[in-house]
Amino acid sequence: MEAFFKLKENGTNAKTEILAGITTFMTMAYILVVNPGILSDAGMDFGAVFTATALAAVISTLIMGLYAKLPFAQAPGMGLNAFFAYTIVKQMGYSWEFALTAVFLEGLIFVLLTAFNAREAIVDSIPDNIKKSISVGIGLFIAFIGLENAKIVLHPEGGTIVALGDITSGYALLALIGILITGVLLAKNIRGALLIGIVATTVIGIPMGITKVPHNIISAPPSLSPIFMKFQWSHILSMDMFIALFTLLFMDMFDTIGTLVGVTTKANMMDENGNVPRIKKALFADAIGTTLGACLGTSTVSTFVESASGVAEGGRTGLTAVSTAGMFAIALFFSPLFIMIPAPATSPALVLVGLFMMEPIKEIDLLDYTEAIPAFFTIIMMPLTYSISDGIAFGMVSYIFLKVLTKRYKEVSIPAYVVGALFILKFLI
Repeated sequence: MEAFFKLKENGTNAKTEILAGITTFMTMAYILVVNPGILSDAGMDFGAVFTATALAAVISTLIMGLYAKLPFAQAPGMGLNAFFAYTIVKQMGYSWEFALTAVFLEGLIFVLLTAFNAREAIVDSIPDNIKKSISVGIGLFIAFIGLENAKIVLHPEGGTIVALGDITSGYALLALIGILITGVLLAKNIRGALLIGIVATTVIGIPMGITKVPHNIISAPPSLSPIFMKFQWSHILSMDMFIALFTLLFMDMFDTIGTLVGVTTKANMMDENGNVPRIKKALFADAIGTTLGACLGTSTVSTFVESASGVAEGGRTGLTAVSTAGMFAIALFFSPLFIMIPAPATSPALVLVGLFMMEPIKEIDLLDYTEAIPAFFTIIMMPLTYSISDGIAFGMVSYIFLKVLTKRYKEVSIPAYVVGALFILKFLI
């Protein structure tokens, strides 16, 4: 391990790296529950998605650790799974097989873009303020889904569009207890706060009659057969497929690059030129993970910002990632414990992940209205239209029109005009 990972050269040792990897797992293990919960809303088998989620995390994180030799963990990403279930399937009306096909194609395209260093053109086509507002909008969207799953927010027949549910009993009360518990843990900087909150809320749900205790704790992983390689090749040349591909690629690219830059900077691991070391290999790990994850039957794989927790514990090499992958492999055999967790126990994690994604709002320019209005449209239209892609479309199109009509059209890049035109075309077709 010393020779392969160069532990001493990186100022670390095997014990520190392994403990750092376990810490990273503890902070992101909630994805084993939350991801199947979201994708099951699209009609996929919960148990099968659990297995796919764990296997995708194992494989992609091992590639990150052994190939890129960086201390970052990967798994199906939040926001990306919401786009999969609630936009492609529920809003666009396509099957989950079609959505998996989009994820598979996105992974292949990401591999090619990484190989030919073409990602910069896509990144540069989106204005900075819209980039930041996309994270915020997805955060509100995910939080709204969490509140809806917990029945804290309802869609009443007649009257208002949404309304407050009965928060004095049942799902809503349990979810509110979970939000309070998890919030206190986060305020006290307890590592693994989201996972601990899920576990505590699940236990509280037992006497409330909401959590159903399984007979077995350990078992073989649920079969992948309901979702393995279930692709649907019809409609792949449609405009909707293009929009889905573009949005998935865009979100995955910025999630990964943002996480890599942010965590690497925090760990003082930047190279002499101020760049992320071996970033091309890291992006390949992400792209290959997404491609293989789609084959297994899960949404887009992304680098998790929770990797920062392992870095904070001293993780500096790929051995940290290998340790995290090992923990996900062990978790595969405890599926009954994860499957017993009810929706109100995962809702607090969704709500608070939504909070985490709000952070970039501090950096949005709200004084220049040609920047602020598109950012606002991007943020507000995601939860209100129940669609991440529609939020991005409103943001991009309003940005272009405002810049052109105020004679500031030179501030819009050529690729941005192309992207805007495609969004307009989508609305017209």
